[in-house]
Amino acid sequence: MSRRKLVAGNWKMHGTSADLGEVRGIAEAARRLDGQVDVALCVPATLIHRAAEGVPGFAIGAQDIHMADKGAHTGDICAAMLHDAGARLTIVGHSERRDAHREDDTTVRAKAEAALRSGLKVILCVGESDAERDAGRALEVVTAQLRASLPSEGATAVNFAVAYEPIWAIGTGKVPVTHDIAEMHAALRATLVEALGEEGAGVRLLYGGSVKASNAAEIFAVEDVDGALVGGASLTAADFVPIVEAAAA
Repeated sequence: MSRRKLVAGNWKMHGTSADLGEVRGIAEAARRLDGQVDVALCVPATLIHRAAEGVPGFAIGAQDIHMADKGAHTGDICAAMLHDAGARLTIVGHSERRDAHREDDTTVRAKAEAALRSGLKVILCVGESDAERDAGRALEVVTAQLRASLPSEGATAVNFAVAYEPIWAIGTGKVPVTHDIAEMHAALRATLVEALGEEGAGVRLLYGGSVKASNAAEIFAVEDVDGALVGGASLTAADFVPIVEAAAA
């Protein structure tokens, strides 16, 4: 099945109003490649409104969402607030949330369901630690994580994507060999088809973990890699646009 590539940037806890020029530069490049690749930027919550206003029509997203519609949740942000700010998608289940905020699969699933109910698109993250891979449990751990984190309903090939991010590769410069990426993405594809039927064949599988211009083309050539979730290299147009161009090619 042919799936249009998606390249999403995750700015994490980086970016102020001084960096909105980078958003504009990335959006302009994405428009030039319109029809060839989908591009999105998940910026800090403080920038969502200004970024969305500054680049109308370009997909600006959030990095997290609360599972409740509203309530006594100090410091959290619900779907209605993200829509109001101009977000069109959100990341859920990133390893940094699972680790530092102790989010388990049940919590991640609830967040994904809340986002989908509201009309936000979702990028669901899964991945294994270095110790789990060294123990030969990478496939077992990551497919189990996906099964337990999948929304119970509402996920389609249009509004839902899965990002495989080996935890040990995030920000380290380490990247699994292409065989390992292919093996993991094949296992994730089988898990999606098992859970979602034909719809699972269309859900895009993104790779994340030290993706940069120098290795993007090789990664995008791997079977069942339908794009990337990019961290540090998405902070500037100079670093991110070549990755987008590699996906378009």
